Amino acid sequence: MKFIDHTSIKVFAGNGGDGMVSFNAARNLPKLGPDGGNGGNGGDVLMVADRGLNTLSVFRHQQVFNAEHGNKGGSNNKTGRCGVDLLIKVPCGTQIYMDSDQGSQLIAELLEPGEPTLIAKGGKRGYGNLQYASSTNRAPRQMTHGQKGEHKHLRLELKLLADVGLAGFPNAGKSTLLSKVSAAKPKIADYPFTTLTPNLGVVDLGNYGLFDASYVMADIPGLIAGASLGKGLGLQFLRHLERTKLIAYILDAYPVEEGQTPLTVFKQLQQELGHYSPAFAAKKMLIVVNKIDLYGKDDEGSLGAIVEELQQETGAEILLISALAGLGLKELKLKIYELLK
Repeated sequence: MKFIDHTSIKVFAGNGGDGMVSFNAARNLPKLGPDGGNGGNGGDVLMVADRGLNTLSVFRHQQVFNAEHGNKGGSNNKTGRCGVDLLIKVPCGTQIYMDSDQGSQLIAELLEPGEPTLIAKGGKRGYGNLQYASSTNRAPRQMTHGQKGEHKHLRLELKLLADVGLAGFPNAGKSTLLSKVSAAKPKIADYPFTTLTPNLGVVDLGNYGLFDASYVMADIPGLIAGASLGKGLGLQFLRHLERTKLIAYILDAYPVEEGQTPLTVFKQLQQELGHYSPAFAAKKMLIVVNKIDLYGKDDEGSLGAIVEELQQETGAEILLISALAGLGLKELKLKIYELLK
């Protein structure tokens, strides 16, 4: 299924049904009085978050949604049937914006499953002539039409709900790490931008005696310099890091570009996230140096120098792992759980 995290739709609540002008009559008794019934109310448009959805792809094939109109009133004081409400399911983490001439306004944010949220109100019913009967007007021919239902042009944006997000440049090993610590199966290959869509995985700590402990990890497609300005995959996926409680910076022990070090890569990543949103500076972070299996015994000193340099510059705890070889993964999973608590 294609991952889609933003789309536009139109929703139309149902119109209210018209009232009826009618008079009760029987043979030889033509003036028994008015009996026109009221119309039915138009159906509402509601939205609810559904844990079973993780993309907005359902809206690729349908962009217009209509609730049912209310029925017209009938004779013998019969009220028209109300229109059926329309319930639209969206993934948890969906933001709903209403676009208008005055700009875009956030009208709802559905983070957890629960009660449906009213998005567009159905039109109010019209009244039949029976409602207008009085002592001075015993044969009214007055009725009202049902009101129009609300219609709105909406923009939906999905921000994934994950506890920890993996931030790193292409080929840092984020997808491999996610596949090793969870049951997620992201696409993995030895070329940049293998990951073109975010992937979620649940990290279960039951093997370590923490039987009820788990958290959700998100692998965000690789960033590049200038991502906060829209370069590369840019702004398309940075939003998915906004709701994470912890950002794990995944650094390649052997940076691809000449002259780079894990420290310079970390600074670039922090700069891109800071340009996108100052809120990232307040998030908890963990620095993870990956691919340490590429270092031999003779290289242990240089690996220690990398850790020391990162610690001095950042003051953060540094974890050394090899996602491919499975080194340090237990320590990483437990450290993330500790930080999230």
